[in-house]
Amino acid sequence: MGVFQRRNTRLLPPPPPPPPPPPPPPRLLLPLLLVGLYFSVFLQTSSALNYTDYRQVSSLRLQRIQRHLDKINKPPVMTIESPDGDVIDCIHKRRQPALDHPLLKNHKIQKVPPEMPQRRSTMGQPDDATSAPSNGGEAAAKGAWQTWHRNGTRCPRGTVPVRRSTAHDVLRAKSLFDFGKKQRALALARRQPDSPDVVSGNGHEHAIAYTGSAQEVYGARATINVWDPSIGEVNEFSLSQIWVLSGSFDGSDLNSIEAGWQVSPELYGDSQPRLFTYWTSDSYQATGCYNLLCAGFVQTNSRIAIGAAISPVSTFSGSQFDITILIWKDPKLGNWWMGFGDDTLVGYWPTELFTHLADRATMVEWGGEVVNSRPDGGHTTTQMGSGRFAEDGFGKAAYFRNLEVVDADNSLSSAQGISTLAENTNCYNIKSSYSNEWGTYFYFGGPGKNPQCP
Repeated sequence: MGVFQRRNTRLLPPPPPPPPPPPPPPRLLLPLLLVGLYFSVFLQTSSALNYTDYRQVSSLRLQRIQRHLDKINKPPVMTIESPDGDVIDCIHKRRQPALDHPLLKNHKIQKVPPEMPQRRSTMGQPDDATSAPSNGGEAAAKGAWQTWHRNGTRCPRGTVPVRRSTAHDVLRAKSLFDFGKKQRALALARRQPDSPDVVSGNGHEHAIAYTGSAQEVYGARATINVWDPSIGEVNEFSLSQIWVLSGSFDGSDLNSIEAGWQVSPELYGDSQPRLFTYWTSDSYQATGCYNLLCAGFVQTNSRIAIGAAISPVSTFSGSQFDITILIWKDPKLGNWWMGFGDDTLVGYWPTELFTHLADRATMVEWGGEVVNSRPDGGHTTTQMGSGRFAEDGFGKAAYFRNLEVVDADNSLSSAQGISTLAENTNCYNIKSSYSNEWGTYFYFGGPGKNPQCP
């Protein structure tokens, strides 16, 4: 744990003759080193999740991986080692990965803060409005933060914190192309109720609330309960997020902006809940990625690292922690901004990245998603939310509260008339309601495999 700054070093000339034998070429040294790292990381991951994969890795593939890492791991001004093992590089704002995107060749980072959406007073409330859930007189929930802050070190002004990617991270993915990406067919499975993926439970499963598809939406907000669900297989994940969507779900032009928290051993190499973002402009085919693993999202904040662990997390019948995320379209410049907490700006997705979302969104979704790879032919044990069903309520089941949408006037109002969806309620479910303090909210989640979900 500590802070490291780059220093220039000088190599001394070799000793007089007889000269030592020449060292191996650098191209061979690097792959040999990476091969050693590869096997160590897979042995560690396999032990934790009962997963083994001893694929042979060629030096050519390792060289390709290193070239990719050199593109996304920019030279840091300063480096911070997190207590959980993450390495956070403080990158100059103008050298961050986003600006490598061909559509952003002439993009100038937005310096003028966007106009924050203003809350519109709600005229009346649903008949079933109740008081907000409580936990015995204590604060209903507390804000969660990030693990790398614990040593008290921050990135200097003018830089942004970027979680460093390693060869370990890439080798856990199916391929270099798949690194940092969602799989298209599975990501869209919920849109096709009769598809084999949904009927068989093989693929992604959801418990979500969503707005009507005919609305004009300019953003969404929610406060999301943070847990650390158990993951059954290393290639599965569990997340809680907001989706801001436009385009066709059964075509190749879906635009999606996403943010929330997720546990993904394949992507991060551990089982910690982490703040994440995602975007695509072509139905998860070739564009977009998680976090800053490709060019696109422009970060402006020096205190929040996308992809870093969130801490502390909620405990069963104990303290509850949550994060508030806002995604909205700047009415002046058109960029889609992400806010964290009450008024902290994280960064934005430039409008140039999108087709349909260059104008507006047509649907918002809030909720949970897991991957069910059907190990041994049965349902996965990967949990969603807290691992408990919605009926268990506050302190036991995970929640989304204060669901809001942004309209054309850049005003926030409570989401009304939402629908809910869960493909298999014996595995994961969702229950929505309304209260005076929590506005539109819902509990959701489940344990995955159980006697009713074999």
